[in-house]
Amino acid sequence: MIDITMPALSPTMETGTLSKWLVKVGDTVKSGDVLAEIETDKATMEVESIDEGTVAELLVGEGTEGVPVGQVIMRLSVEGEEATPPAAAPAPAPAAAQAAPAPESAGQPAPKAEEAPAPAPVASHAAPAGDRVNASPLARRLAQAKGVDLTTVKGTGPNGRIVKADLNAGPAGQAAQPQAAQPPAADPAPTAAPQDKPAPVAAAASAPPAGVPAEAIKLSSMRKTIARRLTESKQTVPHFYLTVDVRLDALLKLRGDLNKSLEASGVKLSVNDLLIKALGLALVAVPDSNVQFAGDTLYKFGRADVSVAVAIPGGLITPVITDAANKRLSVIATEMKDLAARAKDGKLKPEEYSGGTASISNLGMFGIKQFDAVINPPQGLILAVGAGEKRPYVVDDALAIATVMSATGSFDHRAIDGAIGAQFMSAFKTLVEAPMSMLA
Repeated sequence: MIDITMPALSPTMETGTLSKWLVKVGDTVKSGDVLAEIETDKATMEVESIDEGTVAELLVGEGTEGVPVGQVIMRLSVEGEEATPPAAAPAPAPAAAQAAPAPESAGQPAPKAEEAPAPAPVASHAAPAGDRVNASPLARRLAQAKGVDLTTVKGTGPNGRIVKADLNAGPAGQAAQPQAAQPPAADPAPTAAPQDKPAPVAAAASAPPAGVPAEAIKLSSMRKTIARRLTESKQTVPHFYLTVDVRLDALLKLRGDLNKSLEASGVKLSVNDLLIKALGLALVAVPDSNVQFAGDTLYKFGRADVSVAVAIPGGLITPVITDAANKRLSVIATEMKDLAARAKDGKLKPEEYSGGTASISNLGMFGIKQFDAVINPPQGLILAVGAGEKRPYVVDDALAIATVMSATGSFDHRAIDGAIGAQFMSAFKTLVEAPMSMLA
């Protein structure tokens, strides 16, 4: 009998919602068949089988929330085994009715099961097949992203399966040397609170005003996680803020000239694409700002990976432009268009929204003049960008009208001091006001 467990579909996933079964008891499945749809805190994703057999049991009902990573959700019988007598799949269960309770919500204290350390991401399937490497789908994706040969990794999961935690060890379980520019698994988008930090206190329950018509809307997994993560950030990360006014006229002219030259290729640069590039270059110019606080350790990154806040139905997600400082503007524009479209469709891969070293949030398209963004832990800074607008501005020692944008950096004071933050903001302002340097 092969146990199929709730998979870890992102580096930070701890629980998931089993949205829909795509198989039933008695079905024969083979490697690559889609078994179920799982809702994480980021998207709804399909789970494929890497094993072959007959569906013997479906142990979790459709709609069950808060199923911990590693919990057995179904069983496959293999050739030669007696399958469990066919039975109807479990009826849809109310939230948190099976397995572990769902994450805490407003007015309810966190259940004890959530207070214990989260189980290590366990393989979504067990038992090897033939000569295939026995590894979980997440471990395979992370190994591919890191260039790790799975045949050199010793598995510690069930039946020797290679799981995510094993990728932190080298061949035969020996510690591997960290890559200079590779951050620890980081998710600037909402994730679960680190185990060594106190859990944020749940907000007190409050009834709506008497007599006022109101609709009670059940929180999605994404919205619960956003609430938890941003509460954690404001409670545990000492924010400080620096704002600069940036003249955009030269950047807007350059954008217009570049878009004319790119018409034939079908690429169109947005202002945000140029700001992503400027942010990446500013991080490289002031390397002490491209850091992450981690207790008694400070990670200083050798590459600028920019997480870009994208609004999606029910929340937000932060796809990452890797090595933004060294990518051409046309490449950034193409990648950003693709990532944003797939983010809104819930089709991003975990590695595409995890691991950024700094973030940018742009609300200028809504006419917002200036705002202070909340840092996405464990990153050290996020840049909040407002709208470009015509303002009185001193140009060449004379008062004139210019297109000016306010940009505010939110910094983690544990990792970045005020002077370093000021240098970063100055570098960003210089790059935007003299944008030809971004093409050098």
